[in-house]
Amino acid sequence: MTTLRDLPSVEQILQTQAAADLIVRFGRPLTLEALRSTLDEIRARFKAAEIPALPSQDLILSQTESTLTAWTKPTLLPVINASGVILHTNLGRAPLSKATIHAMDLVSRGYSNLEYDIEKGVRGSRLIHTEAILQKLTGAEGALVVNNCASAVLLVLSALANKKRVVISRTQLVEIGGGFRVPDVMKQSGAKLIEIGATNKVRISDYEEALTESAGLVMRAHRSNFKLVGFTEEPELKDIVKAAHEAGVPVVDDLGSGALYDTTRYGIVHEPTVQESMQVGADIVCFSGDKLLGGPQAGIIIGKAELIAKIKKHPLARAVRADKTCLAGLSATLLHYLKDEAEREVPIVRMMSMTPKQAKGRVEAWAGELGQGQIVEGESTVGGGSLPDESIPTFLLSLEVKSVERFMKSLRRSDPPVIARTANDKILFDPRTVLPEQDEVFLSVLKKVLHDIH
Repeated sequence: MTTLRDLPSVEQILQTQAAADLIVRFGRPLTLEALRSTLDEIRARFKAAEIPALPSQDLILSQTESTLTAWTKPTLLPVINASGVILHTNLGRAPLSKATIHAMDLVSRGYSNLEYDIEKGVRGSRLIHTEAILQKLTGAEGALVVNNCASAVLLVLSALANKKRVVISRTQLVEIGGGFRVPDVMKQSGAKLIEIGATNKVRISDYEEALTESAGLVMRAHRSNFKLVGFTEEPELKDIVKAAHEAGVPVVDDLGSGALYDTTRYGIVHEPTVQESMQVGADIVCFSGDKLLGGPQAGIIIGKAELIAKIKKHPLARAVRADKTCLAGLSATLLHYLKDEAEREVPIVRMMSMTPKQAKGRVEAWAGELGQGQIVEGESTVGGGSLPDESIPTFLLSLEVKSVERFMKSLRRSDPPVIARTANDKILFDPRTVLPEQDEVFLSVLKKVLHDIH
């Protein structure tokens, strides 16, 4: 009769070649932990009569290998975005240009002059690596890069308006993804929130009245993730700047999305650009690196030299500073704009500039390779908290399948996962967000799923 005494010990199993191979692949401590976990599970199940007999040594090692594989499998994976949402927040927003990836790779391989002045041979500052490019691009006197736009706003308010009144319109007290609310950030910074106007209307007289009392800042928060429509009114930024400056108060413009180009070129509504904010006299402008700019996650602060210097010296600046890979990647992305090559080199700009004719050509090639699927007209969206409700005409590959849910699940479980969208019980694939170099593996995944399901 088989008893638990017949179960091999950890030491016995470790003497096998299979165990030695696992140790080479996963390391001795983790292999030991997985092996003990497997044996504990077997003992518990055997005692509970869940299994009629003890497994063989080979099966124990196989279970141990499965456990080790599960423990060490990465959770952050590359996916193919065929949804047509260009800046898909859940899928990591902006894919990076080849030059950006190369720059980040180079500074990651070894040491760098992140905070070292090569000319003088002394300690330098990481803050210089993007500043000159941002100054040339935007006309700003100074610039600072932190880890994201939320921290940029928090830092600016903490440095310039702690315990001071900050005037902001009620039409701009927004909440963005993840429960991030502008009023909460303002309170966290120590600023005293002064709400003006109504939820749908604010006039320049509201600003002028609020500025009769001393204030630290006037802030405008661009509504990048929703539209205010109907019975509404808001003054232009230039008028807000004029009123604030007459009262001797600086203006902070939280643009969020960070466009450096005219989005109307791609048939979508005009998104306020960074350059426009600077031109009308905003003292500080904050925006994201990984939205419409198309670079790595970053929060960018530009503006008047005196204010930027004060922000740089604030203790919070160290807590939210950007790392070497971010600074290298952002510099490479900004250079695309400086050299007027963004439409060719920056993936999200290239996606927005894709014509319906070009999209149709790629879909026709897909359908020809698969030998099935319909070519239908559709719409791509910008997404990522930018340009709400704006869409771009495209062409889609439409597949009719027996079970939409089962097919979508199979796509997500593929290697790499493919993220599509559905409509009217059909699976839709948008070429706008599938990178050209992904076509081969994308079609390979589709063929496999189609074969396995049918």
